[in-house]
Amino acid sequence: MFSKLKPHQTEDSICGIDLTCLYARGFRNIIIDLDNTITAWNRSQIEPKLYDWFRAAKKLGFNVCILSNGSYRRVSVVASKLGIKAAPKKAKPMTRAFKNAIGMLNATPDTTIVIGDQIFTDILGGNRANLYTILVNPISKKEFIGTKFTRLMEKLIAGRRI
Repeated sequence: MFSKLKPHQTEDSICGIDLTCLYARGFRNIIIDLDNTITAWNRSQIEPKLYDWFRAAKKLGFNVCILSNGSYRRVSVVASKLGIKAAPKKAKPMTRAFKNAIGMLNATPDTTIVIGDQIFTDILGGNRANLYTILVNPISKKEFIGTKFTRLMEKLIAGRRI
């Protein structure tokens, strides 16, 4: 069980992820979380450096989909701004949520990466779906009250330090 809570890779932010290296390893698809991974929680503003990261990912040939438990409207707005696909209201960490995003990308698990800031949703779900998982630090300390509890569990059970 605890092995499913361990990411394959950790980075401070998505901007620290070496896309060229991942592409060279055969990855072609990215499933990425929204809240506190791309934007601050419950926000739709995107930092300019993140626009650059997504442009670089698409230029290399990555297909990208936001997978979020967030509302259809907000997830779709951010996905539209970035020119990528959106899979909102998908009940992470359920495996079917990740399979849905893989289907939207016309991808396979062995060519797909999951990037997110939460162990119990992004990493657990990605690992259960047999995807390569990358854990990043949250963009902001402001979070949904339920996520604050989850952060405590990440610290106690998975030993995560932010």
